[in-house]
Amino acid sequence: MAIDFSKTLIAPSVLAADFTRVGEQVRAVEAAGADWIHLDVMDGHFVDNISFGPAFCAAVAKAVSLPADVHLMIERPGHYLDRFLPTARNVTLHVEAGEGHLAETLRRIRAAGCTAGISLRPGTPFAAVEPYLDQIDLLLVMTVEPGFGGQSFQPEMLGKIETAAAERARRGLAFHIQVDGGISAPQAKLCVAAGANVLVAGTSVFGKPDYAEAIRALRFEH
Repeated sequence: MAIDFSKTLIAPSVLAADFTRVGEQVRAVEAAGADWIHLDVMDGHFVDNISFGPAFCAAVAKAVSLPADVHLMIERPGHYLDRFLPTARNVTLHVEAGEGHLAETLRRIRAAGCTAGISLRPGTPFAAVEPYLDQIDLLLVMTVEPGFGGQSFQPEMLGKIETAAAERARRGLAFHIQVDGGISAPQAKLCVAAGANVLVAGTSVFGKPDYAEAIRALRFEH
């Protein structure tokens, strides 16, 4: 089925939620109009932070009917993959994870009935993901250095989004372009104009008193 890239999807990041009320809050963002729920898995090695693991992801996914968008910021993602597949609708790996088996891990994700994504850090050139573009359903362009929420958006990453959209069109491919990091309404508008169609938003949703209003602002709806 063709992807409607003209529709902006909002994926609130659970990393910014209040973990003492996480079930309540993810149900609230679902009711407010979120499209996906984004789960940032960090191992303290690939990035300098530890977030949560497969049991937490499963609990969040059980609380809502939204697709679980699992972003593995971990070393040896292929080793841990099977622990996340029962929960996930999409699993995104980092091109920098350096396992040497990235294509095989992407194949395993798709074979399990999930969609497969690949991500790159701000300092990683776009050329690093080009060999995998025909093997993915989603490209995640990090607009901050992965590891911690609340960082400022790096506007120079807009060029990568534009390159990704141009390469997708040139090669006749069909993958979402997702952005993550410092995304509030002004940055959302820039990213969508550059070619992104999935916005990961943490504090700009969970940090607002009205989730529905926050989500509408990210879609430029009033």
